[in-house]
Amino acid sequence: MRLQNQISVLFVCLGNICRSPLAEGVFRDVVKQRGREDRIIIDSAGTGGWHQGAPPDPRSVAVAARYGVDISDQRARKVTNRDYTSFDLILAMDRSNLDDLRRAAGHASQERIHLFNQYALGLTRDVPDPYYGEVDGFEVVYRMIFEASDALATKLAERLSAPSGQASSTM
Repeated sequence: MRLQNQISVLFVCLGNICRSPLAEGVFRDVVKQRGREDRIIIDSAGTGGWHQGAPPDPRSVAVAARYGVDISDQRARKVTNRDYTSFDLILAMDRSNLDDLRRAAGHASQERIHLFNQYALGLTRDVPDPYYGEVDGFEVVYRMIFEASDALATKLAERLSAPSGQASSTM
């Protein structure tokens, strides 16, 4: 059950094995370090279901572990219709994911869907998919996600400080 003064965030990439599980884990760690883990519900999903039930890509697991973040227990899942109404924020890793989410969402859910870097940092910048690249691409993605997660945590802390009832509305 969700409390009144909570915010829910869903990170979305293509297959939910590289970027979005990394974003879920990094953001969860940032939120925990700020003592807000009871106020922010965090999950991730993919626009496609090819990897349903699979763990994150080993390269994502490894880069997260280098920074003390364990994402090894996560399992890939596809975005569901319920996600569009259950989450206050749905943050796409790139513009292609953003377009797919907006096409699939009902009209009332459009205001919940944003490009991750744009919402968090004000930058129209994709988090690139490192899947077909080398290990160093995962490091670049980790740094981008950490920067945006830190900014997002600050932004949501301001919303959580708003008078009761305002934080759980759409962002």
